[in-house]
Amino acid sequence: MTTTQNLLAAGTTSGIGGYSVGWLTLSLINAGLAQGKGRSGWNWWLVSLLLGPLATLLIVLRPRLDAEH
Repeated sequence: MTTTQNLLAAGTTSGIGGYSVGWLTLSLINAGLAQGKGRSGWNWWLVSLLLGPLATLLIVLRPRLDAEH
């Protein structure tokens, strides 16, 4: 069996593919969080692709934008 077949047989696909799926999922969640705080989901999605969990922390710590601005 090859390494890929072993991983699939074991029920796991950990490795670079697993991390990239998680990173992409987190970036989409961050975009939704940012929109909920009145910020640009598109911009925060791009930032999240680069910073990952650090972007989540920044979004959570930054205050909500007022509707007036």
